[in-house]
Amino acid sequence: MRKKWLVIGLSLLMALLVTGITFAAGKQEAAKAGHSAIKLVWWSMWNETEPQAKVYKEAVNDYMSQHPKVQVSIQWNGREIRKTLPPALDANTQIDIWEQADEYATKTWKDYALKLNSYYEKTYPTTNSRTYRESIIPALYELHKSFTEDGSLYIAPEQPFIVSSMYNKDLLKKVGVSIKTVGATWEEFLAVLEKLKSGGITPMTFDDAYSDLPLAIHLDRLYGGYEPVEKLAKDKTGKLWDDPRVMQTAKDYEYLASEGYFSKQVATNKWPAGQQEVATNQVAIYPQNGSWLPNELKSTAGLDFPWGQFAYPIPKNGKDGGTGGTFGSQAFMINKKCKNPDTAFDLIVFLTIGKWGKKFSNDTLSIPMDLSQEWPKQLADDKEIFKSLTNNYPWSGGLGASSESFPIVKKAFIELASGKINAEKFVAEIKAGVTK
Repeated sequence: MRKKWLVIGLSLLMALLVTGITFAAGKQEAAKAGHSAIKLVWWSMWNETEPQAKVYKEAVNDYMSQHPKVQVSIQWNGREIRKTLPPALDANTQIDIWEQADEYATKTWKDYALKLNSYYEKTYPTTNSRTYRESIIPALYELHKSFTEDGSLYIAPEQPFIVSSMYNKDLLKKVGVSIKTVGATWEEFLAVLEKLKSGGITPMTFDDAYSDLPLAIHLDRLYGGYEPVEKLAKDKTGKLWDDPRVMQTAKDYEYLASEGYFSKQVATNKWPAGQQEVATNQVAIYPQNGSWLPNELKSTAGLDFPWGQFAYPIPKNGKDGGTGGTFGSQAFMINKKCKNPDTAFDLIVFLTIGKWGKKFSNDTLSIPMDLSQEWPKQLADDKEIFKSLTNNYPWSGGLGASSESFPIVKKAFIELASGKINAEKFVAEIKAGVTK
């Protein structure tokens, strides 16, 4: 009997030992698995309801299904990210990837970011044996290097854009007129506006949010670049505003207003009221806007709206030949403290090059990152304009160089375009404002 109980006891002891060993091994395996898992935290500039976010959510899920050891967490910050990101990074919050406009991101946040030049020279599963640099728009690569003195790259581009004159092709056809996509002169532009007006169609409109753009590009064309316009914006003496090129610009727009070429709503248009005038076929031309406009208006205008674009016309005595303009992109950055930067960059390439880059372009009606992909039909003319540009002008073409003069200039320009003041009053009003 004692022998029987001894056997039973030994059996139970062995069972407990095996169970303990198995449990310990299980804990070790679990710890090992946890250690090998890669977690990336991405703070996005998009709102979760935007089409960009919808594509990215699908793409990230696809990436994680192909890479089971990678977990990607997305926080949808929206445009408030400019306010929320810096304090979070300063507090050492785990944020491996974030997004922002290319120039702003580089010049404001590069001290937080990882230098990416070496990643541009590597191939990735979605680049089809090309390096990443060979897969993207060359002009963006050169532009982004120019943001730093030594050519260091701290960003990887997404959603490229170009600023151009946007219009309704059907309304121009209705009055039997067309305009060159690239190289139109001011006289040719005026002829188009007159045809539209004579045909009972309001030629142009704009919103307060974009009111600086037509003024800026007109000045850039006359000065032959944006640098003199930056000096103009920063001038607190008022003397630079006496330049004949400023008066020519003012006179050109005084003429447009006096001929009734602008919508009567430009004096009061608050964004996006002017855009909606175009989307609803009330107005033919929006003089300067970003290539995101068809996407912003697709719920109103529809996918079959006859979008056209042309490079801003060359004014009389213009010096840049029409080859200057504003283009750029949104951009990703990787935290220099990121523990898995190779995976982070691989994810960025996965999102922007290949099938998900194509879906992003199609669903958001935006310029594709991948050189091998077709542009959306709504931006066909912008492709030709993009190829023609040899000089990049910053957003607002230099007028935004001074936060003090900028609102003064915008206010005066809206009054000029709406016919409330003439060219002389336009210049006088700005001079009075900047010399206070």
